[in-house]
Order: sequence, then structure tokens, then C-alpha cells
Amino acid sequence: MVLLAASICTKAGKPLISRQFVEMSRSRIEGLLASFPKLIGAGKQHTFVETDTVRYVYQPFDKLYMVLLTTKTSNILEDLETLRLFSRVIPEYCKTVDEKEIFEHAFELLAAFDEIVALGYKENVNLAQIRTYTEMDSHDERVHDAMRLCQEREAKDRMKQRAKELDLQKRAQRGGPGAKSHGISSEMYRSSSIDNKPDVTPTPVSYSSNPSSSAIRPSTTGKAMKLGTKGKNVESFVDQLKSEGENVANTVPVLTGAGGSTNKPKTQSVSLPDNEKGDVHLKQEEKITVSCTRDGGVENLEVHGMIMLRVKSEEYGRIIVAVNNKETRNIQLQTHPNIDKKLFTNENLIGLKNSDRPFPANQEVGVLKWRYQSTDSREIPLTINCWPNETPNGGCDVNIEYELQNTNLVLKDVQISVPLPGGGQTPVIGKIDGDYQFDSRKTTLIWSLGVIDQSNSEGALEFSVRGKPADFFPIQVDFTAETPFCDIKIADVKTVDTRKSAAYSHETNLIVDKYEYV
Repeated sequence: MVLLAASICTKAGKPLISRQFVEMSRSRIEGLLASFPKLIGAGKQHTFVETDTVRYVYQPFDKLYMVLLTTKTSNILEDLETLRLFSRVIPEYCKTVDEKEIFEHAFELLAAFDEIVALGYKENVNLAQIRTYTEMDSHDERVHDAMRLCQEREAKDRMKQRAKELDLQKRAQRGGPGAKSHGISSEMYRSSSIDNKPDVTPTPVSYSSNPSSSAIRPSTTGKAMKLGTKGKNVESFVDQLKSEGENVANTVPVLTGAGGSTNKPKTQSVSLPDNEKGDVHLKQEEKITVSCTRDGGVENLEVHGMIMLRVKSEEYGRIIVAVNNKETRNIQLQTHPNIDKKLFTNENLIGLKNSDRPFPANQEVGVLKWRYQSTDSREIPLTINCWPNETPNGGCDVNIEYELQNTNLVLKDVQISVPLPGGGQTPVIGKIDGDYQFDSRKTTLIWSLGVIDQSNSEGALEFSVRGKPADFFPIQVDFTAETPFCDIKIADVKTVDTRKSAAYSHETNLIVDKYEYV
């Protein structure tokens, strides 16, 4: 189907709005629409008419027509389906289908027309998607606007305070000590009045034109105004957004080029807040690196793990840590040089070589680390399978599936980042398990899943967009988990002297260092 133009015209053929999708002059489109009413026979109920050059596909309203101009070789069934979508768009923006409403909502209608047809070809969209695209709602823009308003309010408050200081200096210089005292009391009264009305703009300070009056110098004690600084108002607004369920943090990777690599910052180490940590706190953390080919082959799987110990004071420092090591794979374990290696090898206990000395206080000390490396595809915790299929119109139908192979893991905050071709074309989502976010500026589609565990170990995403199969790689994956990859766990903490259990807190984190399909 090649659609030449979409127009809304009167019964007499006068165009109200028209969008041409190919090169056509204004005079030609006006001439075609002017001759359109003459081609419609009275009493006939057809939905299209033809001339020697074009086909008119139309939908009558009370006083207007929705008319599509197509070539005579276009598929009439596709033409009618497109016409129905155009006709459904009009009531979305116009309460009544008349000239006044059409003119008032002309720009919204033209924007919707552009979402339906691109370069003469119908896009695979529905009414709900058109509504979403034309709203152009941006969470980042709303946060930016709110921050800008807060900064302007802070600048206005600083201006008020500066006006107070200058007014006070002026009173003091004119009236001497007595007037200075009086000025302070009156200033306090005026300040109270202003503070009760924070949105009132202060009256500008008037400077005397008398040459004999003393010049007023700006205060050197005031701080410069910083418009880029986030104040309490901004923080309170961000907190309000978070309380309403909005995700304010910027976790979207940055794309360096269409089909290129994404410069995503490494996942930061997470930790419990200090008020939840005990006098003895143990942190077990693993970082996983995975590199796979797009056909599923494993180039490298590497896991680095460490157990870190922190005691609040030396009185809790004379302890030993029991480790439950059930790992059967070939894992390289290494203890800190100050740790008794024989004690760990024989009894899986972590203790200092000099048992009379305590662990250092208020320091996070690494006591045990390990490393595991493999190229076995069965070891990958989460596999990604991407199938881009080219379509005859120059696009791609992309099907992406995930599968949790290690069902003992509970993956949280999962993000699967898929680069898209340049140009900012919006992908059409056909099927999705979870949520998605598309940023046209970064040409990246983010597939987000809150949790992947045994109950939803498989899922799929299907979308369509113009491009080539190579444009959708490398795919990057990010997640966190509270279950270790290696079967190494902290079992207990005991005192050196009595070998009785001591109170302690602990946390376990598995985070992604790099996880991609190239």
C-alpha cells in the first residue's frame, strides 16, 4: 500500500487539514479534494471511488469526510483497514466532528496521522499506542521541570534575603546607631510578614540619587547563588515521587552507537545500612562476569567472591568464623595472609594466626576470597536467546527469550538492554513479560523484570522495528541476588576462648560486573 495523503475535508471538498506522505504540491492536493465530491454519486453508499490516477477511500461524518488518497495499485482491504484507524483517531481528540473542533485540534490530529503512516506505508500500531506516542509524556522532563522550579524558588528566597540585608545596611548608614537598632526591629517585623507569604516577590531596594549619600556596598559575607545545587525542595520532591512509586534514579545504560557497545557503569556494591549491622558484621559478595556469543556459545564465565569482616570494637574482635563450603566445582580459594590457613583447610574456620590479637576495629577486612571460571553453557545462571527476523519492508521482527537455568537463584531488578538502530524509531511491542522503557535519544530498549525466580523462570519479549539483525547486539544484562553463585555460606561466628556462638549480622550479594551477548 502506498498512501499519498490523508485529509479531512468538508462536503464541498474544502480541505481543513491534510497530511501528504509523498511529494505533492498544495495546489494538486486542493484540486484532487475539490473534485472529490463530484465523483460521489447521490444515494450511493460506496467507501471508495477512482479516477485515472488516484483512488479516494473515504468515511463520511455528519458534515465532513475523512479521505485517504492512494494509488490505484494499492490493496483495497488494507486501505479500508487504515481508513478505519484514521476515523477512530478523530473522536479521540475532537468532542464533535465539525470544523471548529478540527481546527482547534489540528496539530494533535496531524501528529496522530504521522504515527499511523510513515513514508506512505502504514505502521503496525493500534489506537492505544498512538495515544501513548502522541502524549509524549517524559518522566525525566517532569523531574527536570520540578527541579528547575525549586531552584527558581530558592533563587527568589535568596533574593529576598539579600534585599533584607541591603535595606538593613541602608537604614544603618542613614540613621546611625539608634536608627540601626530601630531598623533591626522593624526589619524583624517585615521579615515576619514576608515569611508568611513566601510567594510574594520582595519590593526592589531603591537607591538614593543624592550624591552626598553614602554608597551601599554589597555584603562580602554572603554566599554566591548556585543554580545547579539541589536544595531541600528538590529532595522533598524526589522523595514524594519515590513514595508514589516513581523510579527517579537513572539506571538506563548509555549507548555509544547503533549496534555498538553500551558504556554501562559497573553495578555498585550494595550494603546494609549501619543501623542494621551488628557488633560483628559479615558481608559475602560475588561479582559475575559473563560473555556469550549471540548464538548462545560461552566465551567466558567468571565469578569473584569475597567474605569481609567488620567489628565495631576490639572487644568483639577475638572471634573465628565458620564457613560451610559445599562447593564441588574446581574453585580457587585463598585466605588473607594473616588468617590461619591450616585452621581453614582442616576445619573450615577463619581465624587470625595470632589468636591473642583481635580483628581491627571499624575496618572492613577481607578474610577469604575465591574465583571460579568456566566455559560451560550450563553454568550460565540466566540465558538470553535473541531471534531477529528480517521482513520484506526493511524491518525486523525481534523475539527475545530468557531462561533461568539456576533455579536456586532469585534474581532481582533484572534489566535486559537491547540496542536499536539509530534514528530514534519507536519499536512496536507485540508481547512482553514484564515492563519496558524506550529512550529514542539513546536508542536503547530496556526490558525490566522485578524478580526472576523458579515461578517465572521463562519469559519473552517480541517487538518490531526497522533495522538489520546485527543492530540488536550486544545485549547487556544486569541484576542482583541475595543467593551466592558458589555454594559457600557463612555458618556461624564463635569466640576464640570458649568456641561458643557469638551474635553477628551478615548479608549476601551477587552482583553483575559485566554480562553481555555480543
